[in-house]
Amino acid sequence: MTALTLSTAAAPGLRADAIVIGVAKGDKAPVVAPGAEAVDKAYDGRLAGVLETLGASGAEGEVTKLPAPPGFKAPLVVAVGLGAAPGKDGAYDAEALRKAAGVAARTLAGTKKAAYALPVADAAAVGAIAEGALLGAYSFDAYKENGKNGKGNGKTPLAEVAVLGGKPRDKAHKAAAERATAVAEELNRARDLVNTPPNDLNPEAFAAVAQAAAKEHGIKVQVLDEKALAKGGYGGILGVGAGSASAPRLVKLSYTSSKAKKHLAFVGKGITYDSGGISLKPAGHNETMKCDMSGAAAVFAAVVAAARLGLDVNVTGWLALAENMPSGSATRPGDVLRMYSGKTVEVLNTDAEGRLVLADALWAASAEKPDAIVDVATLTGAMMLALGSRTFGVMANDDTFRSAVVGASAEVGEASWPMPLPEHLRKGMDSPVADIANMGERMGGGLVAGLFLREFVGEGITWAHLDIAGPAFNEGGPFGYTPKGGTGSAVRTLVRVAELAASGDLA
Repeated sequence: MTALTLSTAAAPGLRADAIVIGVAKGDKAPVVAPGAEAVDKAYDGRLAGVLETLGASGAEGEVTKLPAPPGFKAPLVVAVGLGAAPGKDGAYDAEALRKAAGVAARTLAGTKKAAYALPVADAAAVGAIAEGALLGAYSFDAYKENGKNGKGNGKTPLAEVAVLGGKPRDKAHKAAAERATAVAEELNRARDLVNTPPNDLNPEAFAAVAQAAAKEHGIKVQVLDEKALAKGGYGGILGVGAGSASAPRLVKLSYTSSKAKKHLAFVGKGITYDSGGISLKPAGHNETMKCDMSGAAAVFAAVVAAARLGLDVNVTGWLALAENMPSGSATRPGDVLRMYSGKTVEVLNTDAEGRLVLADALWAASAEKPDAIVDVATLTGAMMLALGSRTFGVMANDDTFRSAVVGASAEVGEASWPMPLPEHLRKGMDSPVADIANMGERMGGGLVAGLFLREFVGEGITWAHLDIAGPAFNEGGPFGYTPKGGTGSAVRTLVRVAELAASGDLA
């Protein structure tokens, strides 16, 4: 993991491989952002002109490299675009700082130390820059011969980030840096899980990772294996995992605080590989299905982050883990499963399996009567069609709570959008042989899935559903602080929801 420090040192005398500065889009020319005054002075106040000559405009994601001026111990200046210059208040948006810091970290892979001289107006800016840099420095090379753990020539992640203007003795600055480190490290652990090949990450292996982390951070953990699941009547999880040689698991992680006044339950879909089961996915749709456990990875990371931050809220994480495979023992279309709640479900499509494992976990979470439940899942392709690949949908049984979750995601820089639960779509899941079918109308499929899940939330419990099918796995090139592959989507939103609950500010 990339090391993070705060420094009040002047940029010219700091030993580093590069000085990172910000440049924004002005009305007619690029504008050098605050934090780079020493660099600009060394260029006789002409740095903006030099950058413009080199083609810089200040656009988001843009990188311009130039030699450091005489007298600087760092040999390189890296100017990263911040997008539009701020308004009259002069404050740069936290997400713009995160993205710029992440771009710089990716650009500087293979170097040892970068000094970030980006705009630091307050502790929030310190946290944003730190978080962006730590997330942007991420790489997953465990399976490459020349990877970060090998002896080849592959570029290793940026080793150290020094945030200039960050005051190590300032309580607010120090707390912001510590929060950024905890959240980024756990989010990157979620990325590692998503990126791990399914032959190495089956339900049992995922449960073992959760047990080790729980032991390390003082979190109570309970793992239900296939025998315990059968004894308890978890028909949904067992039905999905019936076709695999790797048996399913239900993992419960419990973080408690003596000062807590609220209890949150986070529930994550953990399909470690999704072939579609008997309803086999078509060619071209299987290659990335190791990412179908992204919801469980997000929940796991959020609970550990809450523990590391010592939040004054009780958080219980439920990881519904199974592998969905076709075989002679697999659940068939037309089978009826008796769920943990006692309800029966007619399985019309075995590729609509995520809602089945979540249903059992939601009912188990409801039994503890938490103040609110948030589930996270790569649930439907329909949500990707509706919102694209960078935005997740938020549904809820309470409009105020849905707005609070969407607001939390906006605060931390995760794109989300409120989605409805239209009552008329519920009728499409009526079954002639069971209490409900796992499929309904094709149009609005993401909303149908949300309505199905709502059936398994305990009466009177506030609940929200995050469908992260789009942003959970980036099949394109990296951007901002987001890498190719697993992204860790929803981790920061869950952590923020927990923080709001701890402070009494969660609606």
